[in-house]
Amino acid sequence: MAMAPFSSFASTGGLSGRLRFLGLALLYSLLVVACLWSLGAEGDLSLGRNPLANLAKTVTEFAHPSFLDVWFGDTKLEYRSDDGTVLRVENRQLVEADYLAGLARATWATIRIATLGSLLGALLALPLAMLTARNLGAPRPLALAAKAVLDVMRSIHTLVFGLVLVGIVGLGPTAGILAIGLHSMGTYGKLFAEAVESLNMPAIHAVQSVGASRTQVFFNAVWPAVLPQFVSSHLYIWEFNIRDSTILGIIGAGGLGLLISEATSLFQWGRLATVLLVVIVLVGSFDAMSRRIRKALS
Repeated sequence: MAMAPFSSFASTGGLSGRLRFLGLALLYSLLVVACLWSLGAEGDLSLGRNPLANLAKTVTEFAHPSFLDVWFGDTKLEYRSDDGTVLRVENRQLVEADYLAGLARATWATIRIATLGSLLGALLALPLAMLTARNLGAPRPLALAAKAVLDVMRSIHTLVFGLVLVGIVGLGPTAGILAIGLHSMGTYGKLFAEAVESLNMPAIHAVQSVGASRTQVFFNAVWPAVLPQFVSSHLYIWEFNIRDSTILGIIGAGGLGLLISEATSLFQWGRLATVLLVVIVLVGSFDAMSRRIRKALS
């Protein structure tokens, strides 16, 4: 008999939760319909004049990545004018070999930008995360200020930071490193704070009860417990920043983005396919490495 009111309450709570979910789903559906209707009314849902022909042509060019020319390229490729005059003769194998050398340098630049930017973001985020973690009891004004900084950094996209920083420090990898670091700081701070908030607080109180200072509590109770989660978060964001840093070259921050921008602006889909293959291999390699390290830490 005593379970009846509880069952009724649970049933009512479950029904209320389902109704709230249905209400949110309805609002989402209305938003989707509004987006589609407004785009259709403005004529912005067009696929172009010849989408299938353009798709077939693009797929055909993508199917022949330019790096294949190192072995199979025409050694005496002739470029002719409209009247048939030979303008120049090109050895595609040598040209593509030079391009791949530049691609290797751009890949190394991307790795450096992502690595140093990720480390910078983690170092900047760590003290702010300690202030925002509710269970560490930081003064409320400091905690609110730290949370505001992290929220702002996380809200501004890396590309926006890059555009601003290129104007401040000039073209080159420094702008990319700073852009990655500032945006990543917000994400690192959130993940680090959540890791700290999941700590076993009785163990920390036990260390405090023996008269340990705040510094001693941090290094003897907090840091050893959260370090594996910190490393896991760092590896995840580092892997994400590898992808993000490939875009920064488009705005002059160096790396693979510059080659992507050149290939797309010149409609060189074969070279774009080569660059994208490098990006896929790079991200896949970092993903495999980070999984192995996270597994070792677990």
